[in-house]
Amino acid sequence: MNSHSRNLTKAPDRADAEDALDLLRKWASTATETEIAQLNPAVARLLPNSPVGNYPDLSRHYPEEFEADSSYRATLPDLQNGPSSLIRGAHEQIQHVGISNFRLPIRFHTRDNGDLTLETSVTGTVSLDADKKGINMSRIMRSFYKHAERTFSFEVMEAALDDYLTDLESLDARLQMRFSFPVKIESLRSGLSGYQYYDIALEIVDHDGERTKIIHLDYVYSSTCPCSLELSEHARSARGQLATPHSQRSVARISLVQEPGAPVLWFEDVIDHCRRAVPTETQVMVKREDEQAFAELNAANPIFVEDAARLFCEALQSDPRIGDFRVVASHQESLHSHDAISVLTQGPTFAARSIDPKMFATLIHQG
Repeated sequence: MNSHSRNLTKAPDRADAEDALDLLRKWASTATETEIAQLNPAVARLLPNSPVGNYPDLSRHYPEEFEADSSYRATLPDLQNGPSSLIRGAHEQIQHVGISNFRLPIRFHTRDNGDLTLETSVTGTVSLDADKKGINMSRIMRSFYKHAERTFSFEVMEAALDDYLTDLESLDARLQMRFSFPVKIESLRSGLSGYQYYDIALEIVDHDGERTKIIHLDYVYSSTCPCSLELSEHARSARGQLATPHSQRSVARISLVQEPGAPVLWFEDVIDHCRRAVPTETQVMVKREDEQAFAELNAANPIFVEDAARLFCEALQSDPRIGDFRVVASHQESLHSHDAISVLTQGPTFAARSIDPKMFATLIHQG
């Protein structure tokens, strides 16, 4: 049986494929199992109600001795780098696609010239053009491991960013590292000391060839309500009634842009700014004299949530190394069953009309 192509120089269309499929089925219906297996065992699947008896037996033994050389790897299917015809859904650019919470130990410098190795959670994303099916996400992890043995800083983050921007042929990218940074804190009066842990994230955003370096830090403090303090004192003086003002654990999330070319902005520097702005940071090691001192410190620094936002703002404005910033404060009220919140931004980096619906729910200190 002979078949003649309509036009060998023309790309086959659906009609050509249907003709070829019909021809293949007619041949397979009269061919032997051996002939089908010699051509391609999968052809047997084209026959209606025909068991695939000639499909080769598959081994159930794990081949520990097998090595995947370069020629074998070249034959492996790669759907994520397939043609745009495989795209499902709208053919639109995706602004961010990548990995979240990839963890590995990273070394960090401290202000006193020491090094710390901390478990670090990495989030890495790149933009994806409308005509690209996807990315090989393992490349993000490989590029990070390539630099993980070096003492980490924004410069090393940039090296990892350069790697996977090149590997993934992307235009925009974002890299973020989250970790818990320990700082030894002395008690107020007893002379004891203990470690306070600060949730910190470093972020680099590469957009249209411009890079922005951002530091995020959560600062946990006690906020005594000024109104409650005055009402308590009124009860004491006017009626001889014992009363206590309400105060609560509060969290401020400070996000700031490090100015390009500025001297190093240490994590400890940002923490110091927070302490100067709102000195009622929660305590680590406490004896009775420390607890009394903390009560006195709170009474000396009563603040509404609006006060907190402005005090943090004032401290950040005083440092020329800091550019745009955002202060998000949450006072988790002991008087009310709801929280008091405030958001203050400076500069375009953090200005936004919309707020993540669960942003304030994340401002919970995990003790």
